Amino acid sequence: MDRKYSKFILDFFKYGVLLLFLVIVMFPFFWMLVTSLKGSQAEIYAFPVQYLPQKPSLVNYISMLWKGNFGRYMSNSLLVSTVAATFASMIGIGAGYILSRFKFRLKSPLLLFYLITQMIPTFIMLPSLYQMLSKHHMLNNIWVMALLYTNMMIPFSVVTLRGFFDGISSTLEEAAWIDGCSYGAALRKIIIPVMKPGIAATFIFAFINSWNELFMAIMFIDKDKYKTIPVGLNALILKYDIKWGEMAAGTVMALIPTILLFSVAQKYMIEGLTAGSVKG
Repeated sequence: MDRKYSKFILDFFKYGVLLLFLVIVMFPFFWMLVTSLKGSQAEIYAFPVQYLPQKPSLVNYISMLWKGNFGRYMSNSLLVSTVAATFASMIGIGAGYILSRFKFRLKSPLLLFYLITQMIPTFIMLPSLYQMLSKHHMLNNIWVMALLYTNMMIPFSVVTLRGFFDGISSTLEEAAWIDGCSYGAALRKIIIPVMKPGIAATFIFAFINSWNELFMAIMFIDKDKYKTIPVGLNALILKYDIKWGEMAAGTVMALIPTILLFSVAQKYMIEGLTAGSVKG
């Protein structure tokens, strides 16, 4: 009886702590959703605080979608983030494979270069980048932003995927070579199927970082039709006021693509790294 009682107390404490942690983590999202459903600034600033809207309203969502230009911001962010994550992942696969499987003189310095590059804050490069882009009339260009984000995410993608390649036995490739596969065919048919969890994680990280990036976008884009979501939401911060309702509604809508991305890629995230070696 004492053992069962002790186990009950331990489980109660353990799940209680987890529940408390979940409440703390989820409360900002709850508050953001609630704020987006409040129809007026007076209700948002009400004292005492109203945790639930008296009359839930979609006026903030309507304002962002129809009166504002949020649809354009969303499409710009989707384009830039998808292009950057795709090309960064593709380059990461090739470079990571070479760094993992081949030996050459500059291998260690090159890997060190990628590691050091990740430690450099992005805003340090902004003045020189702005001068270069302005000189060549490349400001307010959505494809230039995609290129910059791709370049920003390459070091992380290379280092991360190189680590995944190191965790895959080279015997898989050797067996493919015996069957007549070239390096490229072995990579495409044998290694990449095993690498799906790593590729998915790299793509998601690159996508989210490009999706949320603000410093470059706010420096290099000032025309409304080229703005991404972070720049559009930042414009809601006025000189003497902040449009909290519209900002909350825009943030809720901005979360939808990332949630969908996680739900689609979830099956790849939970697969074992060697699952592909026994297929076919």
